[in-house]
Amino acid sequence: MSTETNTKAPEGTARVLLVDDESHFRAAMKKQLEVRGYSVMDVGTGEEAIKIVRHKKPEVIVLDQKMPGMDGIQTLREIKAIRPEVQIIMLTGHGTTDKARLTGKYDVFKYMAKPCPIEELIDNIEAARQERTYAMARHEIPDMKRSSIKEWLIGVHGLRPGIMIANVLLFLLIALTPPPKSMVDLMAVQKGGVTSQRIMGYSDFRKMKDGESIGSYYLDKSKILEHRGGDAEVTVDEAAYVAARKAKIMLGILVLSAVFWASGALPVGITAFLACVMLYLFNVLTPNDIARAHAKDAVIFVMGVLGLAAAIAKTGLDRRIGLLLLSTSKSLPWFLFIFAPLLAVSASFLSEHALVAFVVPVLMLGYLGVVRAAGIRQDKSLAVMLILVCCFAANVGGPGSPAAGGRNAVMIGILNDYGIQISFGTWVKYGLPFVPVCALCIAGYFFLVFRNKLKVKNLDLISEIRKETKKIGKMTKQEYITAVILVILIAMLITLGEDFGMGGPFLFALVILAVFGILQWKDINSIHWDVVALYASASALGYCVALTGGSLWIAEKFVNTLPAYFQSGPGLAISSSIFTGVLTNFMSDGATVASIGPITVPMAMISGTSPVMVGLATAFASSFAHMMIIGTPNNAIAYAMARDPETGEQLVTLGDFMKHGFVVLLICWAVLFFWTILGYWQWMGIDKAV
Repeated sequence: MSTETNTKAPEGTARVLLVDDESHFRAAMKKQLEVRGYSVMDVGTGEEAIKIVRHKKPEVIVLDQKMPGMDGIQTLREIKAIRPEVQIIMLTGHGTTDKARLTGKYDVFKYMAKPCPIEELIDNIEAARQERTYAMARHEIPDMKRSSIKEWLIGVHGLRPGIMIANVLLFLLIALTPPPKSMVDLMAVQKGGVTSQRIMGYSDFRKMKDGESIGSYYLDKSKILEHRGGDAEVTVDEAAYVAARKAKIMLGILVLSAVFWASGALPVGITAFLACVMLYLFNVLTPNDIARAHAKDAVIFVMGVLGLAAAIAKTGLDRRIGLLLLSTSKSLPWFLFIFAPLLAVSASFLSEHALVAFVVPVLMLGYLGVVRAAGIRQDKSLAVMLILVCCFAANVGGPGSPAAGGRNAVMIGILNDYGIQISFGTWVKYGLPFVPVCALCIAGYFFLVFRNKLKVKNLDLISEIRKETKKIGKMTKQEYITAVILVILIAMLITLGEDFGMGGPFLFALVILAVFGILQWKDINSIHWDVVALYASASALGYCVALTGGSLWIAEKFVNTLPAYFQSGPGLAISSSIFTGVLTNFMSDGATVASIGPITVPMAMISGTSPVMVGLATAFASSFAHMMIIGTPNNAIAYAMARDPETGEQLVTLGDFMKHGFVVLLICWAVLFFWTILGYWQWMGIDKAV
C-alpha cells in the first residue's frame, strides 16, 4: 500500500521520493523530512516508484536496495532509463563494499547504511540536488521554472518559449507576406539584357543561358512546378513572382534559424533539423537536392576535425602540446609575447577548442603554484589575464587556415557556390600573417593594463610546467603515431587540398588512426554531432538563399544604403567585417558566416570587388567573438574552467569577458583594417584573386 503527499513544497525545497517496503520506516522518515520543509512522496514497491518518477518528477530518490519483487537495483535501472538526471541515494541494511561497488555501476549518488542519521541524509539530499543541476546540463535537459508566466516565457537555455513564439510570428510575417516589387523585378532580369549587370552576383550566373532570368533558372533547377503536370509554359513574370516568394521564404527561414542559434531558444542541433524540415515543408528544392545541399565537403571537414580532436585528447598529446606551448613562460613578458602568438598560430591548424580545453587547466595549475610561491591566497587579476589571453589568442587563430574552424569551411563552400575555388595554401597565404600580429597586439594591451595590477611579481610558470612534465612521463607510442599523422594531415591539406578538398584528408587521418588502434568507432560516435548538424544546415541554408536569389536582393539593397567608400573595394571588406564582428558575439561563428556570407559575397560581385577579399574579411571577423561567452566554445570552455582550484570560486566573470573583450574586438578590427585589408592584401594583389 502506498501513500502520496500533495503538500505544496516551499520555494526552493526538494521533491523527495522514499521507496521502501517497510511502511513504519517510510512513515517516520517522511515525517522527519516534511518537518524540515521537504515535499515528500513515498511508495512501497519499485513498480509504484517508476510511476511516480514518470509523472511527478522527483529530484532525489531515497531507495531501499533490498525489496520484494523488483529490488532496488532493478528499480534504479528503470528510473535512470526514464529520468537520467534524477539523483538516487541507496539505502540498505546489508551495506557491504561489494554492493556499493555494484550500485556504483548504475550511477548512484550516495550509498548509505540503513538506518541512517537524519542530518547526514539531509546533507546528502542537498548535495544530490546540486548534482542534479549538473546532471541536467550534462544530459541537456532544460530546468524550466513555471512559477509564473514570465518565467515560463523566458525559459532556460535550450528551451525559451517566449523567443520561440515571437520568432515564429516574425517568420510568418516575412515568409507569408507578398514579396516586394523590387525583388520580383530582380528575378525577372534576363542574362545578356540591358540590365544584366544587376544579376552578375547571382550564384549560378555562369550557368544561366542567355535570355534566362533568375526566376526561370530557379524553377528549372528546383523542379518545384513539376507536380502541377502538363506542359503549360510559365511566363518570365510568373517565374519571377514564384522565385521571389521562395526567396522571401528562405530569408524567413534564415532569420528564424539565426535567432534560434543566437538566443539558444532551441538546442543547436534541433534548430539545424528545424531548418531542414522547413526546406522540405516549403518545397524550396526537391528532396534529393535538399539532401545534397547538406552533404558538402565543409560538413565532412567539421566531422573530421572533431574526430581528430578526440584522438589527440585520448592519447594525451593535447596535454603534451599544452605543456610545450607554456614551457617558455618564465616571466610576464615571455608569457604574453611568446606564448600568445604561439598559441594563436597553433590554433590556426589545430582545434582551437581543444587547445583551450587542455591549456586552461595547465594554466590554472601554474596559477596556483605561483600564487603559493608568492605567499598569497589569491590573485584575481593574474587569473583574469592568464585565462583571457589564452582564450582571445586562440580565437584570433581562426583566420590562419581553413583547418582553424568550420566557419572557414562554410565560407569556402559559399565561394564554391559562386564558382570560386580557394585552396588551403591560398587561404594560409592571406590569413596566417594576420594571426601573430593580432596576438602580439592583444598581448601588448594586457601587458599595459595588468603589469601594475598583479600581486604576483615573479610570474615563473615554467617551474610548474616542469612538475607537470614529470607527472606524465615520456611520450607513448600512441602519442608519436598521432603526432606523425597530424603532420601528414597538414601536409596533405596544403599540397592536395584542391584535389581532395578538406574533408578527404581528415577522413584519411581518422582511418589511419583506427588502423593503429588509437581511435575506435565509439570515439567518433561521441563527438558533438550537433556541431556537424549546424554546419550541414548552415551550408544548405546558404546554398538555398543564394539559389533563390534572396541573398542577391539583400546584397543589392545593402550596397545601395552604404556610403560610397564602403560600397566597393577595401571599404566593402571593412564594412562586411564590422557587421560580422558584431553579430558573431551573439551567435555561433559558423552560423554567422552562413548568414552573412551569402550576402557579402554577392555584394562584392555586384560592385566589382574581389569576392575573395570580402569573403575572407567576413570569415576572419567571425573569429572576433571575444565579448560574450555564447559567441564561441572557447569562451565557454575558458569561463567554465576559470575557478579557484581550492575554493571553487569563479575567478573570471562575464563582466571580465565583456570589458576586455570589447577592447580586444576593437584591436582585432584595427589589425584587420590597417595591417591586412589595407596592408599586405593590397601588396599581394588580392583584388585580382578569383
